Amino acid sequence: MRRVKDARYPDALFPVWRYHPFFTDTDEPVDVADITHRRHAIIETVFADLIDGPLAHMPSGRFGANSAWILCAAIAHNLQRAAGILAGGAHAVARGATLRRRLITIPARLARPQRRPILHLPAHWPWATHWLRLWRNTIGHSPPATAPT
Repeated sequence: MRRVKDARYPDALFPVWRYHPFFTDTDEPVDVADITHRRHAIIETVFADLIDGPLAHMPSGRFGANSAWILCAAIAHNLQRAAGILAGGAHAVARGATLRRRLITIPARLARPQRRPILHLPAHWPWATHWLRLWRNTIGHSPPATAPT
């Protein structure tokens, strides 16, 4: 049994605790078993991201093709997590589908009128600041001048 202070009651006269029971078949002490189970919960989230994303469409029944697909999926997942951390805010812990929807699949276009690049971002796009932070943290400078579309 693990006890955690309940954050919903910060001004309580006495500390309020929540208890989280868990079952295990290991011989580890409770605190070590709790850490092991939390690590397992993290990997389950990674598996869920991969299954909802690239692993939903395994290409063939051939081992070599599936092996290459899984390798590409792992690389893409790691790049996506790094992009989320570089974008900051809630994107640092967001799921893969959220990162794809908010940062990767952006409704923008790059134009070069008069041979000067201009980035056309949507006028009221709610994640523009996060995307621009990702750009600056990755490239090292601001993107080409932005023009709302």
